[in-house]
Amino acid sequence: MKIKADYVNTPQWKELTVKSRLPEQLKCLDELAHNLWWAWDYEARDLFKSLDEALYEEVQHNPVVLLERLSYERKEAIVKDKSLMKKVKDVYAKFRAYMDVKPNKERASVAYFCMEFGITQVLKIYSGGLGILAGDYLKEASDSNVDMCGVGFLYRYGYFTQSLSMDGQQIAKYEAQNFNSLPIERVLDENGNPLVIDVPYTNYMVHAYVWRANVGRISLYLLDTDNDLNSEFDKPITHSLYGGDWENRLKQEILLGIGGILTLKRLGIKKDIYHCNEGHAALCNLQRLCDYVESGLTFNQAMELVRASSLYTVHTPVPAGHDYFDEALFGKYMGSYPARLGISWDELIGMGRQNPDDHNERFCMSTFACNTCQDVNGVSKLHGWVSQKMFSPLWKGYFPEENHVGYVTNGVHFPTWAATEWRKIYDKYFDKNFMNDQSNEEIWHAINNVPDEEVWSTRMALKQKLVDYIREKFTENWLRNQGDPARVVSLLQRINPNALMIGFCRRFATYKRAHLLFTDVDRLAKIVNDPEHPVLFFFSGKAHPADGAGQGLIKKIYEISQRPEFLGKIIFLEDYDMQLARRLVSGVDIWMNTPTRPLEASGTSGEKAEMNGVVNLSVLDGWWVEGYREGAGWALPEKRTYENQAYQDQLDAATIYGLLENDIIPMYYNRNKKGYSADWVKVIKNSISTIAPHYTMKRQLDDYFDRFYNREALRFKKLQEHDYRLAKDIALWKETVAERWDGIHVVSKDTSLLDTGGETGKKYTMRYVIDEQGLDDAVGLELVSLKSNTSNDDHEVYSVRPFKVKGHEGNLYTFEAVIEPDVAGAFRSCVRMYPKNVNLPHRQDFCYVKWLD
Repeated sequence: MKIKADYVNTPQWKELTVKSRLPEQLKCLDELAHNLWWAWDYEARDLFKSLDEALYEEVQHNPVVLLERLSYERKEAIVKDKSLMKKVKDVYAKFRAYMDVKPNKERASVAYFCMEFGITQVLKIYSGGLGILAGDYLKEASDSNVDMCGVGFLYRYGYFTQSLSMDGQQIAKYEAQNFNSLPIERVLDENGNPLVIDVPYTNYMVHAYVWRANVGRISLYLLDTDNDLNSEFDKPITHSLYGGDWENRLKQEILLGIGGILTLKRLGIKKDIYHCNEGHAALCNLQRLCDYVESGLTFNQAMELVRASSLYTVHTPVPAGHDYFDEALFGKYMGSYPARLGISWDELIGMGRQNPDDHNERFCMSTFACNTCQDVNGVSKLHGWVSQKMFSPLWKGYFPEENHVGYVTNGVHFPTWAATEWRKIYDKYFDKNFMNDQSNEEIWHAINNVPDEEVWSTRMALKQKLVDYIREKFTENWLRNQGDPARVVSLLQRINPNALMIGFCRRFATYKRAHLLFTDVDRLAKIVNDPEHPVLFFFSGKAHPADGAGQGLIKKIYEISQRPEFLGKIIFLEDYDMQLARRLVSGVDIWMNTPTRPLEASGTSGEKAEMNGVVNLSVLDGWWVEGYREGAGWALPEKRTYENQAYQDQLDAATIYGLLENDIIPMYYNRNKKGYSADWVKVIKNSISTIAPHYTMKRQLDDYFDRFYNREALRFKKLQEHDYRLAKDIALWKETVAERWDGIHVVSKDTSLLDTGGETGKKYTMRYVIDEQGLDDAVGLELVSLKSNTSNDDHEVYSVRPFKVKGHEGNLYTFEAVIEPDVAGAFRSCVRMYPKNVNLPHRQDFCYVKWLD
């Protein structure tokens, strides 16, 4: 026989995990590494850094990997180092004292659902502002001893890593996370095996592993479908944030909402409030409805309980920013749910439509959230009003300013975003109770006691820190991707830490107008190239891979930055993440924001800058409408001058150039004999003392409890008592009113005021006799007046005057209102009839309206 030249079988590789053993004295470090408390405690981060500074940088500040890769010799040396071991013991003692505080039972308990959570750059389960906000929220919930848990996804690839090609084209690279190297823990079942949640999809199950991220005292449960129990069609559900087609998006939202509730049920977790942070999680209410119905309640009874314990927060200011699904696609996955709920398919899909009977309208998750949550809120005062208008078609009997949509202005987690240098100043000069009373402006006024030189030197140190970080982090990438090494070296040398630094860093969507600064390139060149007063602009941010216009903006800015007159003066920093964000919001002098009004729902990066003595230059949009104080930053006007957007852009750009040339740059460089600008320091102090205290995450969390959570929880408790008696009563009352509503009619009326008009200073009595069809004082009447010269789409409610019940005979109720006109003019007026019940949270909870002749 002929002998083969080679004969090798295929190896069956198995993943072998070898864990590094820690000496007994260092075991506590593993516990510390697996709790993300270190992400916002600078002493804990300093501790891990001191174990091996070079390795700490190499593993990108991941303490889990750091401990795995510490050499045996280094561990032994740490144990023998008395000062370092004292640091270990002190930090661990601080951590244990923090963790041993029990939740505040006086406050409602909350389950918080979100598609992304930005807690640390080490855990890549966030893309931008929504995730950072959610991560900050959990951190503050931990600091405030709140009984809360989070529900989200453990993404295999997360959001993309960004780099730029030689011509400035964004390159999106998706890098897989090794879950065993992350500061998370696998959740096990009662037998010690990985917990698996079976989530129904069409006629089969998707199987999700559950991981837990310990965010201080808060548990964040993360679902993961990238496992061998699933088909190749379903493994990618949790591969990447906002990736794939609309079918994959729907599958993600089923997993988050329905799978999230099934996870909490499996873990035995019940909360008072279920908070949907954006519409992605709205289907959690569908699963909760099923649970109540399958326990023996009717659909209408179940709806009372689900609505009473649900809150929906909207972050998107335009209808196009919400998720819509075609009926066929939605039906493919959700077709079995009507039978479980005891309703029809049209009734189910109608809950996701502004016009339930319009079969051409797609199912909208945000609409479904509005219909299944008692309360809805925007994320700033202006955005609350925008949301009132955006959702007003859902409650057609009421005008936008009358509906129940509220707001809580976003804040930021102070310990995360305040640079260590500033934290030390605040610790030194502020009241000792500061961390427990962060929203108290009086405490922040102590910044005025800090010597001007100390404020200035802190700012200069952070600017130098930013420049050092850029030179360290970006040199290699720029040399690799941007061609000419001489140009890269020249760029690095031209970064002047003493220049006035301005940052524009955010998601690159067109409405954020990153291009505004480049409207007049020649004027900009003069500004940045003044040898006596140098100015440097940093740009950073990602555009969604499907957003060609956003990517085009990045390319345009990069191309301009490479021109000789702008080299080293306009710099684009790639791969904007939490680590880079921390350096920028503390390192630049001015934070610039130029959105198209009123499309910035809130924005929080400028709030982070406030905590670090960085001053805002922004359009009066989002949070800055509330935040701006004269003498504590600069603002572009809120109102538009031109309807033509191109003209408005030119005007806003000219306004920015003028502010820079005439106010900002002269003030910054007006140095005294001690080498600093006293006027600039005054602006910093004004900004810190009058703006920063109102935009902490603690204030935001307190607002949610005061405005929504506690009130909802109290009502929910009443609905549950005595075998859901009140919930059943309300459901029965609504059913009865709905059944008889069309039969309620006017028997007689006196509306001469409406028919002939009136005069100011005279009183007029309006009277209606209404046949209530046996409902027994179940309706109310009011005269609604709109300002004249308006249309239905452009109106302003002038007054709403209620009628009083003056008596009744059988089913006939007499309503009267005494009207005394106080202003002359033309008004559009009509009488509105509505159901009334003291047990309703607000009118839109049962939005039946009849306009009377």
